[in-house]
Amino acid sequence: MLISNFLKGLKSNGDNREKGPMFSPKDRENISWFWSKYLKSKTPWLFLVLTLIAVQGAVYQQFLVLTENGLRVIFDSGSTNDLVWVCALVFSLFTMRAIISYVIPRLSVWLASEAVMQMRRDLIDHLMTLDLAFFERTQPGEIILRLVNQSQSLSLFVGQATVNAARDAATIIIVSGYLFYKSPLLFLAAIIVMPTILLLLQHVSSTIKNIQSTAENAMGAYMTGIDEMISGMRTVKISGQEEVERSRLVTATHNIRNISLRLQSAQALVMPAIDMMAAFVYVLVIGGGGYMAISGDFGLDGAGIIAYLLGLALIFDPARTLASFFAKLQANLIILDGVRSLYRETPKITDAQHAHEDFDRSGDLVLDDVRFSYDQNHPLFENLSMRFEGRKVSAIVGATGSGKTTVLSLLTRLYDVADGSVTIGGTAVKDIKIKALRSSFSVVAQDIVIFNNSLKENIRYVRPDATDEEVRAAAEAAEILDLMDARGDKPLGPKGSQLSGGQKQRIAIARAFLRASPILLLDEATSALDQKTEDKVKRALNRLSEGKTTLIVAHRLSAITHADWIYVLDAGQVVEQGNHDTLIAQGGLYAGMYKAQKGSYA
Repeated sequence: MLISNFLKGLKSNGDNREKGPMFSPKDRENISWFWSKYLKSKTPWLFLVLTLIAVQGAVYQQFLVLTENGLRVIFDSGSTNDLVWVCALVFSLFTMRAIISYVIPRLSVWLASEAVMQMRRDLIDHLMTLDLAFFERTQPGEIILRLVNQSQSLSLFVGQATVNAARDAATIIIVSGYLFYKSPLLFLAAIIVMPTILLLLQHVSSTIKNIQSTAENAMGAYMTGIDEMISGMRTVKISGQEEVERSRLVTATHNIRNISLRLQSAQALVMPAIDMMAAFVYVLVIGGGGYMAISGDFGLDGAGIIAYLLGLALIFDPARTLASFFAKLQANLIILDGVRSLYRETPKITDAQHAHEDFDRSGDLVLDDVRFSYDQNHPLFENLSMRFEGRKVSAIVGATGSGKTTVLSLLTRLYDVADGSVTIGGTAVKDIKIKALRSSFSVVAQDIVIFNNSLKENIRYVRPDATDEEVRAAAEAAEILDLMDARGDKPLGPKGSQLSGGQKQRIAIARAFLRASPILLLDEATSALDQKTEDKVKRALNRLSEGKTTLIVAHRLSAITHADWIYVLDAGQVVEQGNHDTLIAQGGLYAGMYKAQKGSYA
């Protein structure tokens, strides 16, 4: 009945998932990966920990021996000196165990923290190699979950739970060996419940894995929701949607709580089941052992039976925690797989074997018969050809979604084309080392990444080795030196919350001056600015673009009237091209856009 109720409880606490092995092939692969990559190098320290654990188990075995001897002193000889000696030995044994109990956690937590720190470092290194496409399709909360929560959970599990489980296993093995030595028949009768325990653990494992997987997904979505709420707090406040956001996050919190309760319920079912099995074993040993002691034919006396029962108590308590460990292990196997899932993401934008660093950085930028799509079912470019002449100013205009920014992404090789070619100075971008290629570009975009650091350090971000004099020169050229001096070392707030849009733009321009790359990409650099601020930014941009190949993406046509050549994109196709005067004279799409905006230029 107990087992039946237990199994019914499992079904009610998890999804109906087929029973599988406790360790799937993926689990074994992940464990092997973590061991070989992060723990194997620490084998000497691990061996020391295991040795100390074995000593702890031996202390319990010797405690049983001394207890049995002490009981015989009391029952038989009645010698006070012998009793004092036994008590002194027991105290010495447990003093040794106490010292070891202090050393083991210190060592194990250090080893686990080192391993997880190295794993986090490797994860960060790997993330930096992944393509932009990965970050655009992956929720921020999922990445934060892997790097922070899951990594920390693994550290605690490996450093504490696993070591405690090893200690419990050593205690069970050593004490069981002693009990088997004392009475093989009684010991074999006592472990009759072992197959049932293994059956329970196997049954519970798949349920826990299933619930844990759901919990990790829910937590990732919750973190993403928090990130979205914080990032969009300005919109939330202005539109008065605090209650909507509160309701959304509270609902997600309730879902996480419910999943956590299901997980804890599945894990908690193991303990009472084992307690009932332990009661069955105790009754069996008391009855059977008592009979063996009374008959006198089995070499056991009263002291031996008491010590035997004490030994079973020393076994079953660690057995309970060991069973709990295996239940929690299933959850941590899901966490380990979640962390390792980041490694299964591989970059597609990589250096070719024959890639080199030498190319004409002042040459023409050319897209020739390019075919590209973000979604295979919805192509963006079909046979797109464009040429941006070196050391001249070119521009791209068009409606939202026409592919303007995508052109910049293809030039900088954030994405690879499906067909056709992208070249700089006659060299295909695929034949250029990525670092050398991207170091040739400076970008000033509408969405500026500002860190919660000083203004000076925000400018220095693109060139960490730049001197203070070089940073000041860049700030002066971008007309933001006065603000930099006024703020000093004060941080700018999360995402530059203490700056205006124009100030952020000028930081981006200062970065471009400091980077001093030969190709300048301006992506909607002035679209969000008022006329007065735009004039300041334009002056800085004009100085910045002198002698450089400049490519401007803009909605405001007033920002590109000076361009040497202008492309008009519509639905991924070039529909018009020429300079400003030529396009106005044609009276086409560009002329209509310019006429519609002209009222705002006055």
